[in-house]
Amino acid sequence: MEEILSKISGYLAVYGIRVLGAIAIFIIGKWIVKLIKKAIIKVMEKAKVDPTLITFLGNLSYMLLLTFVILAALSNLGVNTTSFIAVLGAAGLAVGLALQGSLSNFGAGVLLILLGHFKVGDYVEAGGVAGTVEAVRIFNTVFRTPDNRVIIVPNSNIIGGNIINYSAKETRKIDITVGVSYDDDIRAVKGELQRILQEDERILKDPAPFVAVGELADSSVNFVIRPWVKAADYWNVYFDLIEKIKLRFDEKGFTIPYPQQDIHLYQEKKS
Repeated sequence: MEEILSKISGYLAVYGIRVLGAIAIFIIGKWIVKLIKKAIIKVMEKAKVDPTLITFLGNLSYMLLLTFVILAALSNLGVNTTSFIAVLGAAGLAVGLALQGSLSNFGAGVLLILLGHFKVGDYVEAGGVAGTVEAVRIFNTVFRTPDNRVIIVPNSNIIGGNIINYSAKETRKIDITVGVSYDDDIRAVKGELQRILQEDERILKDPAPFVAVGELADSSVNFVIRPWVKAADYWNVYFDLIEKIKLRFDEKGFTIPYPQQDIHLYQEKKS
């Protein structure tokens, strides 16, 4: 009996310290991991990172760091952690291969959020679609088209191609080409076009609107009209100018040529 008690006390002396050490490592390590997680979240919040990304990265960093703490505690107990690390590595590799496409979209989503190529509310052409950005998520981006369709595009499709942000700047330039007949007085046409632009208060004075003869085409003299407007007014001004130019040309008697074909009919004489 004394021999058994002696062995038990010996085991307790040896392993008790290890168990207490492992518990201490786990408790202190978990406390430090929480502090690190809070620090990471604060840094990302100051950098104005997307809230979804903040939550995801905060939880991911917490789980990774806590895994190292658990391995350190097990190692203090004398457990061979090499096999655990190998299993975790194999599992991570398998998950990575299975979720290769999703991880690619995740990485692209992180880049989109951090780089800030566009934000919610911008009108963007990217990933083969064009529309207003409604949400930038971790794995995909949601667009709303002008005809009110919702299109969800994987982030890897966006980051791998060209991105055109029509809302990035406060102003945009309208580019319109209109043709008139060679018989019309081009000075009068140019003056009337300039008056149309001056009458619209939405057209900016600086930079000044540009009107000039751009081409002597086969059947018309083509004018280029390039006023600057606020980005939010672009389409309204564009369509209004098209209508005003047509109405004003009709009023002033200017001719807008259109393609014509002359058909000549010949009657074959009978012999």
